[in-house]
Amino acid sequence: MNRPNLWSEGREILFEDNHLLVINKPAGILVQGDATGDEPLSKKAAEYLRFKYKKPGEAFVGVCHRIDRPVSGIVILAKTSKALSRLNEMFRDDKIHKTYWALTGRPPVPESGTLVHWLVKDTVRNVTKAYPEKHSQGLRSELSYELLGMAGNRYLLQVNPVTGRPHQIRTQLATGLGTPIIGDVKYGFIAPLPDVSIALHARQLQLQHPVTKESMTFVAPLPDAPHWDAAREYYK
Repeated sequence: MNRPNLWSEGREILFEDNHLLVINKPAGILVQGDATGDEPLSKKAAEYLRFKYKKPGEAFVGVCHRIDRPVSGIVILAKTSKALSRLNEMFRDDKIHKTYWALTGRPPVPESGTLVHWLVKDTVRNVTKAYPEKHSQGLRSELSYELLGMAGNRYLLQVNPVTGRPHQIRTQLATGLGTPIIGDVKYGFIAPLPDVSIALHARQLQLQHPVTKESMTFVAPLPDAPHWDAAREYYK
């Protein structure tokens, strides 16, 4: 059995026990399979577990949440059906606290605050539109943000989504603040990044373990990409 090219503990694998596998996902990898047929994170994780524990068949890996393909950062996968069902409930009830870091080309005004929009997803074009007032087809979406400081000639924002909607942070920052995320041409940034990622990173997750009930906090190191260098220097 060949060892899969995946991952190093402490960098990509942030935590593992009998029920959870917490991964720092690189940008560019799908969390769950789609029509492209590209190998998703869930499949890579199953191969990793199959090799590590010498399983004769495919290992169980349950997907309870996703981050967008061009986004890096923390993804929690379930290794048991019990953990999966409880994590699904916790995400649905907004009991898992998420923190993202985003780089923008201009500062937010004001420098901190709360954004509330009604988001409507266009599934054909795979884009989300934000409306400032209640929309009959929209889902209420809320996040808080604050400017942490300059990172080179860019601005580092900390974002805490209250709700979890498709493309929520991307569209709310672009629409509500006029500060599209660097590299995110889908939502108004002027040019893509060389690696086609966007400068959005799922930095931290806080939750109660779905089985042991222990309070847990996970922090994901920033990607080894040039656009994060200044942020890494000042905000380790």
